[in-house]
Amino acid sequence: MTNSMTKKRINPLSRLPRQQRLVMAVRGGAGVGKSHFVRSMADAGIGRLCIFDVERKSRLLRGNGTVFDGLEIEHADELPEFIDWALAGEGREQNYGCFALDSWAGYFSAKHSEMVAAVRERTGDPLAQPSAEELAADQMILQGVLRRLCIESGKSVVIVDQIPAKGKEAKEDNEVGRVLPMTASGLEYFVDVMVEVSMQERDGEIVRVFQVVKSNSPAFEVGFELTGETSFKDFLEHMKREAGDELPIAEPRPARAPEMLEEKALPLTLVPQTISIQDLIAKAEQHGFKVADIVTGAKVYHNQSNIYRLTHEQIADLDRRLTARIEKMQAAAAQSDTAAAATNAARTTNQTNDQTARPTPAPRNVKRA
Repeated sequence: MTNSMTKKRINPLSRLPRQQRLVMAVRGGAGVGKSHFVRSMADAGIGRLCIFDVERKSRLLRGNGTVFDGLEIEHADELPEFIDWALAGEGREQNYGCFALDSWAGYFSAKHSEMVAAVRERTGDPLAQPSAEELAADQMILQGVLRRLCIESGKSVVIVDQIPAKGKEAKEDNEVGRVLPMTASGLEYFVDVMVEVSMQERDGEIVRVFQVVKSNSPAFEVGFELTGETSFKDFLEHMKREAGDELPIAEPRPARAPEMLEEKALPLTLVPQTISIQDLIAKAEQHGFKVADIVTGAKVYHNQSNIYRLTHEQIADLDRRLTARIEKMQAAAAQSDTAAAATNAARTTNQTNDQTARPTPAPRNVKRA
């Protein structure tokens, strides 16, 4: 007898969104306020902020270690380990509600420079550059960091990226300047909204402008702007006004379906017992058949002259045919016995009737005349 083990499967209905979140890329030149915008996530009411600080500047922000955690990344290779710690390791005990990476360009350029150095060492050319295929492969590997943060974390995220200051694009012809525009082509696929931050003169005053340049969200049209002392909460409030409040932002709503589905154990089933060729021969001889009859059946039904090479399925088939033949013979024998018994009964009845109908002879008169 067999019985399938009970196992659990993920319930797809448990993956319905239960909380609204916003994943942003904030790009801009140096000194436009990107890090201060990241710091504002700590005051947005979405939980404790964790900043992965590749540039090691979070020490300049007020509240590091108390209001939020700014983790300094001393070496680029540490970043994936820090992210795993926060998402799947001991860092989960900190109950982080949002994450930020400052900056993507800092991490990308550090790892890219290592690849360039490896190419130049391999080729022996101090000016060698990676091929297009090598750049694409490098970019796919490094984007694993973005995938972990922006998708797998399930939290609101801000990714800081560097771009040349406005009007200086033509002067950025050094190695880093050529790499930075390439990073955005991968970043845009992992975020909901990409915003460029710049300092602009408007109405005679210098103001900070946050302008949406790429968007996957209907709440943020390309060209939408927020100016002045803009915080992450301002973007959340705008999204809430435009998209509605079906999904809460601060806390996830209760789950409507269990996360796992428990499969019910299948009922016990009987496994048919297999019969060997020796058992089949013994069964045949017990009912008056010979081995030659089995050999003939194997040739006719399975084209096999050697009965010891029959498969289990072929032996079972011959057993079914033999059983049917035996049952047919037994039925015929029983019918013959019934007919013979009926004939004998009828004969006995006829004899009895004849004796009853025969006239009784008159008694002889023994007296002499």
